Amino acid sequence: MTRSLPTRYLTPVDLADLLGVPLETVYQWRRKQTGPRGFRVGRHLRYDPEDVRAWVATLLEEAA
Repeated sequence: MTRSLPTRYLTPVDLADLLGVPLETVYQWRRKQTGPRGFRVGRHLRYDPEDVRAWVATLLEEAA
């Protein structure tokens, strides 16, 4: 990742923008449990930037 991650929790839209993928892809990752770990705050889905960073790191390790 070339951009730094925000210090606040990410919304699905934030995550899609950050990774350059369609929003539906983020929701598919959640349904298939293949994406970064997310959590609910009431009815809102959020992602911890550190969890996103760790998930991306594992993808890079697997690709190497």
